[in-house]
Amino acid sequence: MTKITRRGYVPTDEKEFKSDNLIRIYSAGEDLLYLLNRGYKIKGASTFIGNHYLLSERQRLALVRGISKFDDVVIRNNKEITNVSGVEVVHIDGFNTIITLEVALSNSLIIKSMDETIRDLAGLRGTYSVIDKTEIAIKLIGDFLLEHKIEKTIFYLDKPVSNSGRLKMKILEILEDTELEIEVVNIDNVDSVLKFKDNVVSSDAIILDNCINWINLNKYIIEEKILSDHYIDFSKLK
Repeated sequence: MTKITRRGYVPTDEKEFKSDNLIRIYSAGEDLLYLLNRGYKIKGASTFIGNHYLLSERQRLALVRGISKFDDVVIRNNKEITNVSGVEVVHIDGFNTIITLEVALSNSLIIKSMDETIRDLAGLRGTYSVIDKTEIAIKLIGDFLLEHKIEKTIFYLDKPVSNSGRLKMKILEILEDTELEIEVVNIDNVDSVLKFKDNVVSSDAIILDNCINWINLNKYIIEEKILSDHYIDFSKLK
């Protein structure tokens, strides 16, 4: 029997991101946005707001993942490809994309950020393990690629992360019988490569701020195929 694993699940989320606590987080988000739009750095501003609202470390992380100053949101939105028809090659930030889908499939906490990317609080920290949700996540990505007739897809995996080789083989195994042309590369620093690419799939802010253009694949999959109900929506602050 396959072990059931809830990627990114933390029991205290049921309290910290519900009811009055959720209202408090949205209020904190509005205040953090106010400071960012006036030139304050995210680190200092989020610490100040977190202390003011007595937020937990996880609540503070949610703010940092979800809130961006208006100028950054506009730049990212202007670079988003909303119609992928005609896109020939897609470059996917592998761990970033798959882990978020695994978290959504686990009905753990996910965040719709102001730039409308979907982010999670799971964290990688140099370790990764294939779970029961991994195959489903990869198949959902494959379905998207087939639906939009993408000719070639390259997955980029951070080589230093444990089990990156195993995930590479998993991706190739699951998608080998499809009509897709799939390549998976393990490299030392994915961010440094993807931030110069076009047709990028990622929610990493550094990549989105620097890449030529990007595709919000996880938003489409999660909102259309998974419908998670453990969801914080900061996009309404725009």
